[in-house]
Amino acid sequence: QMQVIIIGAGRGSRLMPTTADTPKCFAEVGGRRLLDWTLHALGENPARPLGPENICFVGGYQIEKVQRDYPGFTFRNNDNWQNNNILGSLFYAEDVMQEGFLCAYSDILFTPPVVAGLIESTADIALGVDTCWLERYAERTEHPPDDAEKVTVENGTLTGISREIPQQDAHGEFIGVARFSPAGAALLKEHYHRCQEQFSGQPWGAAALFEKAYLIQLLEEMIQQGVTMTHVDTAGGDIEIDTQQDFQYAHEQWRENHLKR
Repeated sequence: QMQVIIIGAGRGSRLMPTTADTPKCFAEVGGRRLLDWTLHALGENPARPLGPENICFVGGYQIEKVQRDYPGFTFRNNDNWQNNNILGSLFYAEDVMQEGFLCAYSDILFTPPVVAGLIESTADIALGVDTCWLERYAERTEHPPDDAEKVTVENGTLTGISREIPQQDAHGEFIGVARFSPAGAALLKEHYHRCQEQFSGQPWGAAALFEKAYLIQLLEEMIQQGVTMTHVDTAGGDIEIDTQQDFQYAHEQWRENHLKR
């Protein structure tokens, strides 16, 4: 059974007031919560339908509301969510990684074909990448391209993943959804613990503290160490919901073809 890890511990303070009293993944687009769109993408993908029984949700802020409404999930509680970040959050679910897994940020809209492409990839580590990302950023003044988790690629392989990549060099933007085979998961764990031992409680790259690091920092470190990662591309089959402006955009742009039940 493929494990899915959804990373949803943070508060999403930039999406206030929508997140004043509910987890960010409860924000609704087209009459459905972001979390329900995730379930739709997982369940309707043609490669291997994935249901609630496949999902481990790493929660933190108002986790009890997710536990109440989604009793079919497995949960891991990041009770230190105010002091850590996406990478640390993901590793609260380390115990379910060994057979391989698909992970997703909880504030992303994405489509079934994105999931299918990642599941069908034969690579040990495959990242979902939006090649139409710049069209999306044309209107995105509250979350500029500098903030995008951009990737560079060569011959199907990632050569870099960082916010610092100049936009003209970027192949696309990492959409926050990735798949790791058992071997890929082992590599992720090995590099995480190596960096944790070295940098715990200290600055690490762009992070003020290792504990505040993003997932892409570990992925970049792994690329630098020679780990191969491939990209599975989508031309706009995703939207990140980080600000009220994004929320508005999603209401307007997440079109009928994504709304099929």
